[in-house]
Amino acid sequence: MTEETSKEKEYIAYQGTKFTIEWFFDENGKSQSSEYFEELDLSGKAKFLSLLKWMGDTGQIRNEEKFRNEGDQIYAFKPKPHRFLCFFFQGGKIIITSAFEKKQDKLPPPEKEKALKCKASYEKRTEENNYYE
Repeated sequence: MTEETSKEKEYIAYQGTKFTIEWFFDENGKSQSSEYFEELDLSGKAKFLSLLKWMGDTGQIRNEEKFRNEGDQIYAFKPKPHRFLCFFFQGGKIIITSAFEKKQDKLPPPEKEKALKCKASYEKRTEENNYYE
């Protein structure tokens, strides 16, 4: 496996038949969502990965208790009590921007703003062909 192939695989959280689900990396190569996932216990990881597999392979999750449109093209995977915010991107991709532990009913505005900033960064950097290096 080449170094480039190895680095490419770091982006992919799940490769499904309908969607490729990826971790977002900032300009410094940090992925808050991936790091959050790595800190989860086995049960938390299993719950989240089952949602990724379902979405990646079927292309939809109809249960709003598991996946929800949060507005402004931001969506949330919801493996209780955690939230993984994401957005859809061309080419059959879902990009996971950030993650946090839910402590209230509504999505906290700062969490949504963080996801929107990640989305804008991803779109700009992919347009400039400097996201996947």
